[in-house]
Amino acid sequence: MIVMDIQINNFFAFKNFHMNMSYPKKIVDSYIQEEFLKERPNFRYKKVNILMGANATGKTSFGRMLMMIFNFMHKKQSKEITDDICDRGLEASFSMDFITNTYDLYRIITKVAPKIEGEYEISDIHVCVKKVKINQKDSYESCKSRIDKLLHKPKNSFIEELEIVEGLSWLFEYPENYDKYSIPSKNIERYQQILEYTLKALDPSITKVDRIDNVENSFVLRMQNQSVIMQDGKIIEPNILSSGTKAGIAIANVVASIINGDNGFYYCDEKFSYIHSDIEKAFLSVIIDSLRSNDQLFFTTHNTDILDLPLPKHSFVFLRKDSNDESQPIKCISAAQYLKRNTDSLRNAVDNDLFSSAPSVDYVYKIADLS
Repeated sequence: MIVMDIQINNFFAFKNFHMNMSYPKKIVDSYIQEEFLKERPNFRYKKVNILMGANATGKTSFGRMLMMIFNFMHKKQSKEITDDICDRGLEASFSMDFITNTYDLYRIITKVAPKIEGEYEISDIHVCVKKVKINQKDSYESCKSRIDKLLHKPKNSFIEELEIVEGLSWLFEYPENYDKYSIPSKNIERYQQILEYTLKALDPSITKVDRIDNVENSFVLRMQNQSVIMQDGKIIEPNILSSGTKAGIAIANVVASIINGDNGFYYCDEKFSYIHSDIEKAFLSVIIDSLRSNDQLFFTTHNTDILDLPLPKHSFVFLRKDSNDESQPIKCISAAQYLKRNTDSLRNAVDNDLFSSAPSVDYVYKIADLS
């Protein structure tokens, strides 16, 4: 599954927000392989999207917005989107261009009417889903032009309209998801190895990961002086494990899922907050190398050492929040918009705050004045 373009208004803190995941020309000798639709080399898309920015700039909320849209299309329940409307007194809307597991470009356009009191009803939600075939020589731009012109009369209800969408598949991992982990459903032996190698890299006290015989999806995390059981993705006695080790289980699940080709769309949000920078860079390199054709990764981080990886500049997106701008408080800035030449340094641009995305420390230093 691939997201090509998204516009958001009046959900979470997003107003008039826009992010595009296409890029204009092929990158020669790119570190990222097959950054185009399989068998459609002109249909280029950003396979790897590194989201950076200060705290509270919308990195996690953006992922939750995408997951909300995916769940809305899958479950066809209005509550999936109405719970996250920012101002119920105003219309809320989103539009998204995406590809599932076929050579079709979809566009979903959703508008939710204002509703100051009471529950939202089916009649308050208007959904239009368009679809065009992606031909052999098509680019995203040519398909977008066709879908812009496509006339489509929506069905009687958004539930019927969403029946048009097929082949959704995704995996989201968030920092707080430590209560229960999603164990990959296939290649359990390989998952066991990935889990063991991951935990050993993060926690020197982990000596081995064993499967429990005759108990499905159950493992023993063996440490030097004790053991911890994980059954059906739930840790028994989780307080024994450090935050970094718990994050490692989620990281292993992401890596295994990508290697297995389980989903196609992956959003990994701040899973390395408790983990050394070099290990994060190493894992991200493995994740990128393991992506398959027509996969897409979103990866959020505060670690500026990631800037040193040999990735195309268009892979980096910076989110900036300006609470004084009521019309567009969160802005999306692609590094490729500013850095046009191969010799332009992304690291220097960030160090000099070219994207105006650095956190403000003014209030921190004001604390010192209080003394």
